[in-house]
Amino acid sequence: MTSRRIRNVKIGFYDIVKSTTLESNKSLETLARRHQLPARPHAMQKVRKQVPALAALVDFWWQGVWQDVEPCVLSPLWRRWVQESLLPCVSWEHQAAHTRCARRKAKMVQALEAVRAAFDTHAITRRLDLQVLADWQAWARRRVQTFARASSAVEGRNGYLSQMHHNHRGLPKRRYKVWTVLHNFDGRAADGTTPAARFFGRSFPDLFETVFSHIDALPRSRQRKHDVALCH
Repeated sequence: MTSRRIRNVKIGFYDIVKSTTLESNKSLETLARRHQLPARPHAMQKVRKQVPALAALVDFWWQGVWQDVEPCVLSPLWRRWVQESLLPCVSWEHQAAHTRCARRKAKMVQALEAVRAAFDTHAITRRLDLQVLADWQAWARRRVQTFARASSAVEGRNGYLSQMHHNHRGLPKRRYKVWTVLHNFDGRAADGTTPAARFFGRSFPDLFETVFSHIDALPRSRQRKHDVALCH
């Protein structure tokens, strides 16, 4: 999905994510100049070009959140609980559990303790039945996992294509689209789900059956003149 298409689903976080990320980018450039580090203008420009799509993807994820809970007809108070308490708590739990860097993990645990305290003391959390609360938390984990960054060596598209590029010493440009489709709709995790199914939260028809259904019967192979003479 292009950044322009994703940008069209903006629901409120686009400007915040974009401005914050670009500000961090400028801070890195300033830090590099101050300490006379090697300039990386092309790398920084590459990062800046990806920021609009990254910011729009955050809005795209939130749109999925509100589509999920739309049948519940939540009041403003419940929507704030989902946005400011439930999802942040579950998200920090997920990130802290999957981070190996001790320094980064310590900061995440500190943030988790703060949001968990607010979540546990929230009026909605305290009055919910335990099973209902568990159902809400299970839903939040599924939503958080769809936005979790994949390991590039295991599942990430860029890492996958990078390895294929190395193995084949360069791929035709049109083949990249094919490998992307194969990865998203036919690459399966241990539980049998594909990246597309996990991201969109629904199943898709089998990729190869869908492709074969659009292929007509193949023509018979051409007979050589020698073979035709032998038949007679």
